[in-house]
Amino acid sequence: MHLPFWLTTVLLFPVLMVQGKRVRRDTPRLPEAAGDPFGQYGEGDPAFRVLVIGESTAAGVGVTTHDQGLASQLALQLHEKTGRTIAWHTFGVNGIRLGQLIRKLANTPLPQADLVLLSMGVNDTTGFTPRYKFRRQLLALRQALAPRYPAPLQLLSVPPMQLFTALPSPLRHLMGWRARQLDTVYRQLAKKAPNDFTYRCYPAPTDPTLLARDGYHPGKRATAPSPRRWPKETC
Repeated sequence: MHLPFWLTTVLLFPVLMVQGKRVRRDTPRLPEAAGDPFGQYGEGDPAFRVLVIGESTAAGVGVTTHDQGLASQLALQLHEKTGRTIAWHTFGVNGIRLGQLIRKLANTPLPQADLVLLSMGVNDTTGFTPRYKFRRQLLALRQALAPRYPAPLQLLSVPPMQLFTALPSPLRHLMGWRARQLDTVYRQLAKKAPNDFTYRCYPAPTDPTLLARDGYHPGKRATAPSPRRWPKETC
């Protein structure tokens, strides 16, 4: 049990409740991206396929169309780096938690992929999903995906919520603290089970202009191809 975190949460609870209600009231509700959630860069049959699954970032919240989103832009960067034809597909649901995503995927047809990247954590942070449950759900997700996607599941680092300008202090810092706890679960799993998980650190959007207008989601500039923003195994 992370006693300091929970003691802080209890002590600040009245303030956090007021701030949370204000954020829900005042933060713009951005739609999921429009357009096809798939495509490719290059001609002919794909040499490599990228699949992104997860919550709002995978759903393209914060950008206008899916070709501006994470999956498309990662595929574009791979295409530019290798010269090969790279296909991409994204499947995300705004507001979903990991346990819900697992149930959703059980009834969702997914395409072939050589690399599957999971973009999750924000809703499990705000929903205070226990770390033991988050870890158990990650293992269940891997077990469900492994028969079709044997390569390690790529775990994209939990977004640093302490940098979300939509959140006031101290709520922002408490959510950042909790997000780091869930991110540690990612790191531990990748270290203990490298055949099943790989941790990918997505550089934090320290420039507020990289966020969408809601101050909560990555905007178009944050997902645009850049060597500095390619997910790496170390931060």
